[in-house]
Amino acid sequence: MLRTRIRYGVTAAAVAGVLLAATACGGTTRGDDEGAGGGGAAGEADPDAEIPEGLSIGFLPKQLNNPYFTYANAGGEEAAEELGGEYKEVGPSEASASSQVSYVNTLSQQGSDVIVIGANDPNAVCGALNQASQAGAAIVTYDSDTDPECRDVFVNQATAEDIAAVQVEMIAEQIGGEGEIAFLSATPNATNQNTWLELMEEELAAEEYSGIEVVDTVYGNDDDQKSFNEMQALLQSHPDLAGVVSPTTVGLAAAARYLSGSDFKGEVALTGLGTPNQMREFVDDGTVEEFALWNPRDMAYLAAYAGASLSAGRITGAEGETFEAGRLGEYTVGADGEVVLGPPTVFNADNIDDYDF
Repeated sequence: MLRTRIRYGVTAAAVAGVLLAATACGGTTRGDDEGAGGGGAAGEADPDAEIPEGLSIGFLPKQLNNPYFTYANAGGEEAAEELGGEYKEVGPSEASASSQVSYVNTLSQQGSDVIVIGANDPNAVCGALNQASQAGAAIVTYDSDTDPECRDVFVNQATAEDIAAVQVEMIAEQIGGEGEIAFLSATPNATNQNTWLELMEEELAAEEYSGIEVVDTVYGNDDDQKSFNEMQALLQSHPDLAGVVSPTTVGLAAAARYLSGSDFKGEVALTGLGTPNQMREFVDDGTVEEFALWNPRDMAYLAAYAGASLSAGRITGAEGETFEAGRLGEYTVGADGEVVLGPPTVFNADNIDDYDF
């Protein structure tokens, strides 16, 4: 089963190299187009091309001051230093669909060689990204993708199928395979969130999960207080709720905080995607039994190396190309320009203290 492979197949030592995967999107990458702009994203790849020092690598997360992206982008800064480049980070304070457009423009106007973005919406930033590409920037998405035609490479956390499956397995096990559940997601337009929700619904349609019913999906917009309030509202609106799945680190931590101080603690199961440091206290006090994630820092680290390889012309984003990503080793570009880090890891009381992120 997937659970066995994830729970026992990834050790504390290996998780540093485990971090990306593909949620396949249709279309073609810009690297396949004759007129594609952006670093080395057009024309023939030269695997031996030298990555120049001084590359300007700009990171644009879904929102600043989000603990997940704060930790993740430290990996981007680490990679930029190794590459002899200049690291920048800009971004909005709220994870709304159009909030990133002005920051893409800012990075482009500042002459960024590489723009790495975790998109809040698959299409809202496309115009700005295409302009940045025409100005010479290599475009890499990470964590959450845009339309493939708006970027050169997508660095994904883990396959969407694995992420969906492990969350369904966790909640099903914790509620004994039957009962009402709800989803507490991030933003309504987040590509990765919507893909996972859709795949979880498909997974739950299997006969083995016939006793589980999804009764609601709510959105905390990756805001701590709103996610806290949405969790409270879910439990009030659905008195028979057996469990909640929150596939977002902000949402999961906020939901756990509410649950831990409520009468529902120990009665309603909660799982999803979170970081060990955010969730440790809730595992220790019994609010949360287990949850899953990849290593966000390695995801951003890989994205920086992918961007540098694009900018230098080592890769174009075409399927089958390979590139070196520092301490993570060699990676291969998959279909639709996606690069996959690896399967998620399940964290619980037995292993959570082995991780510090």
